[in-house]
Amino acid sequence: MGKFSLSRRKFLVAGALVGGGIAVGYGFLRKGEPDNGALTATTEEGEVALNAYVKVNKDGLITVAVPRSEMGQGVYTALAMLVAEEMDADFNDVIVEQAPVADIYANVTALQDALPFSDKHHEGEDTVGAWGMAKLAGFLGVQVTGGSTSVRDAWIPMRQAGAMAKAMLVHAAARTWDVSPEEITVNNGVITHAGSGQSGGFGDFVELAASEAVTLDPVLKNSRDFSLIGTAQPRLDIPSKVDGTAVFGVDVELEGMVHAAVKLSPVIGGTLTSHEAAAVKDMPGVLKVVPFESGVAVIADSFWRAKTAVEALPAVFEPGPAQEYSSGGIMTLLEDNLESDDARIYAEDGDAFGAIRKSQAPVKAIYKAPFLAHACMEPMNCTAKVTETGVEIWMPNQAPTLIKWFAEKIADVPAENVKVHTTLLGGGFGRRADIDLVVMAVTIAKEMKNRPVKLLWTRENDIQHDMYRPAAVSQFEAALGPDGKISGWANRIVSQSVSGSFTARLLPWATMDSPDNTTSEGAADIPYEFTSRLVDHVPVKLPIEVGFWRSVGHSYNGFFTESFMDEMAHTAKADPVEFRLAHLANHPDFANVLKQLAKVSNWTVPLGAGRARGVALHESFSSIVGQVVEITVTNDKEITVDRVYCLIDCGAVVNPDTVKAQMESGIIFGLTAALYGEIEIEDGAVINSNFPDYEMVRLANCPQIEVHLAPSGRMLGGVGEPGTPPIAPALTNAIFAATGERIRELPITKSGFIG
Repeated sequence: MGKFSLSRRKFLVAGALVGGGIAVGYGFLRKGEPDNGALTATTEEGEVALNAYVKVNKDGLITVAVPRSEMGQGVYTALAMLVAEEMDADFNDVIVEQAPVADIYANVTALQDALPFSDKHHEGEDTVGAWGMAKLAGFLGVQVTGGSTSVRDAWIPMRQAGAMAKAMLVHAAARTWDVSPEEITVNNGVITHAGSGQSGGFGDFVELAASEAVTLDPVLKNSRDFSLIGTAQPRLDIPSKVDGTAVFGVDVELEGMVHAAVKLSPVIGGTLTSHEAAAVKDMPGVLKVVPFESGVAVIADSFWRAKTAVEALPAVFEPGPAQEYSSGGIMTLLEDNLESDDARIYAEDGDAFGAIRKSQAPVKAIYKAPFLAHACMEPMNCTAKVTETGVEIWMPNQAPTLIKWFAEKIADVPAENVKVHTTLLGGGFGRRADIDLVVMAVTIAKEMKNRPVKLLWTRENDIQHDMYRPAAVSQFEAALGPDGKISGWANRIVSQSVSGSFTARLLPWATMDSPDNTTSEGAADIPYEFTSRLVDHVPVKLPIEVGFWRSVGHSYNGFFTESFMDEMAHTAKADPVEFRLAHLANHPDFANVLKQLAKVSNWTVPLGAGRARGVALHESFSSIVGQVVEITVTNDKEITVDRVYCLIDCGAVVNPDTVKAQMESGIIFGLTAALYGEIEIEDGAVINSNFPDYEMVRLANCPQIEVHLAPSGRMLGGVGEPGTPPIAPALTNAIFAATGERIRELPITKSGFIG
């Protein structure tokens, strides 16, 4: 097959997977052998790799290879805790490093959750579809951080790695002391044989342990025996971030490194037609001008000089089809498609419209949400070094396998000659799972062979050329039965398909016309029990790039669904909490979260004049989150968000401090979107440019946030994203309680409110 390598075949299979939902019986679910090959190349003098996740040195220091990207969500600590728990290690003796790119680190859970069709896997059941996706995940070996899957995916394999490492060390100690392994205990990193009084640390036995053949299915601890999991532990990534030694992508410094800045088409999807390199070639520090499809780069000896030169560089662009679109027209187009015949059904029980037609007073409402940018605090960047035979990448990214595939493709080098260094990420939120930066960086670096080129986007580049959270419109029709509960519920959503847009970037020749669960998540899978319901989605194609944004479809469907649920409670003249509980008779875990939330938020205690509460309940990524927002509203519609109460049931809790921090983070992220978030498009160009016109919640207007954990024993859930969906509806429901004005479009400034 010539230069078409195995990884490129995987690349094509991946595209077919996303594009058509295939399930191929290749490969394996998890490699069964204690494979240490992935870590062998990273071992230093005195270190021994016991398996793909664990290295121990002669001093007993344990290094855990973390196969997920650390972007502030605490995975370096949480995943290390899983290993240390099963090793019975002293957590003070544990450090972490970023795992290399290798098939064994595939995120199986992420691919299972990406099933393009609905089945009971999304409710926690083992299904044929999930099995097939797991097999395919093993074959593709895609490392990705996203979908709040890091702990869920690592829960078994990283605990197994810890248990296997411990078993190897125990067997080595038993051989050394000529005793039975069953007579040996391990506590806090000390291996002891009580009968002979002998003891030692992990480092004393690690070399012999590497030669031990142990069971491939070690017995894992019962949760009641956990001593580390479930306890608050200091984050392992924090000290370096405090003392400045942490390396983010923007911090990468390499010998001979040069810098690139870019000028991109002002219109989304536009292409470069001409440029005048001669106009800047004599500017200080300028080394080279590099044109590419969507823009032009200047390479210089400093970023400032590259930026100054590229801004002065004359360039002409062909705008492309996006020029025909502006924000108002796009929203009208979405609304027009509410009448489309091209809807895909994601949930159907009974005859929803029949029940609605029988009602004396059906309720109908349309909700809207805008395009949103990710606006990561660390600007988008990628450093690439291209030689005649290989590529090396330094990049904050969420998908190193994709980064490797595309670096290989663009540089046209063998897969084994591509090396990816994943740095710390200054925020990700789904944006850094995309491939546009690595394609651009390698394309530019090819013109400066053998020298590392750091491509750094300005904030304006970032805001105006993001892979946006799609705009969406949602129409509801519902009716109440004689018992005061919802008898018919019909919900139609109109938006672009995130998975379809992402697939088109991976494989431009591919099309995705299969279902995309991200379009209806948070709408088709709500727990409320209605006599009849219908939830469908109309996919709309636009020349606007959209991508995975923190909580994806839940981010807008959570707002739509929980706001309309509040409308129905008002129609029923019922308390919003009690109305929700009346529809949760067969979902005690959801009801438990709502009841506890009402208690901790003092839901029934009246507030003073001009103050009100709103509530929302939402499940995403297998975690249930309820939130109550307290606000103060003045007569001129100025709002202060005073306090947010948050209660989460995410199943097992690894590090409670991290869970609370992620809830706080998700709340602030979602509150920013609800108060201010909107990407405005005019004639195909994004008119927002930087934080002055893409505002954020800041310390001065950040509410007090109170987080409570309420694990019920349900299946393990994620925590990185579930805090975001409930905050917008809880806020707007509070606004309705205070003012009687229902907010059906975000941000709230659309209704004249000031946050």
